[in-house]
Amino acid sequence: MFFRKSFSANKPSKTRQLVGRRVAERLDANPLVTKAEIEAAQVFYHLDFLDAAQCDALIALIDGNRRPSTLLSDTVKDDFRTSESCDMDRWSPAVQPIDESIAQLLGIEPDHGETMQGQRYAPGQHFRAHHDFFHEAESYWPAMKASGGQRTWTAMIYLNDVADGGATWFPQAGFKIAPRRGLLLCWNNMNPDGSPNLLTLHEGTDVVVGTKYIVTKWFREGAWVKR
Repeated sequence: MFFRKSFSANKPSKTRQLVGRRVAERLDANPLVTKAEIEAAQVFYHLDFLDAAQCDALIALIDGNRRPSTLLSDTVKDDFRTSESCDMDRWSPAVQPIDESIAQLLGIEPDHGETMQGQRYAPGQHFRAHHDFFHEAESYWPAMKASGGQRTWTAMIYLNDVADGGATWFPQAGFKIAPRRGLLLCWNNMNPDGSPNLLTLHEGTDVVVGTKYIVTKWFREGAWVKR
């Protein structure tokens, strides 16, 4: 999941290849979705995916249930991720419609999606450069493999504007986007052949003025919700 100097040799996957192609085709066909003009990764965005009331409701949930953000990896420094997080109640009336609307937008079965996580960044807080996909050489991989497997797509929604800082930056892909209330940003963590795309390395840059609120939803190649 996180940036390291030595990457695991993750192999191509027909399953992830198919998911990547189907989701990209669905997003390309949606007139409300724009494809970012970069070649290194499949990145899309949807303006005003959530309205002001929905954003405010999620911000209230984050403020009421936030805790220090954690990491799966045991090989990174303590100051790597300094934000606060909120584990959303997947089945609550305020969360479920939004959670499932993201899955519908991408055309991925809802049970392949992890429950949304809210994040709050105060001035000076950040999330250093990392990947959302799992590195199979890390100690956490067996547990992730057993709970749905590799992450395919990521969807992130900005819940408010930020006066200064807090951009999402893909340094190797050459793409940066500033927080904008209601905007949904999504990207394929895999290459076209279904192998992890190292160029999806991204960072939540330091907030300078204001407070940044987002929700993030990760999708797995297999079912994450066990029925």
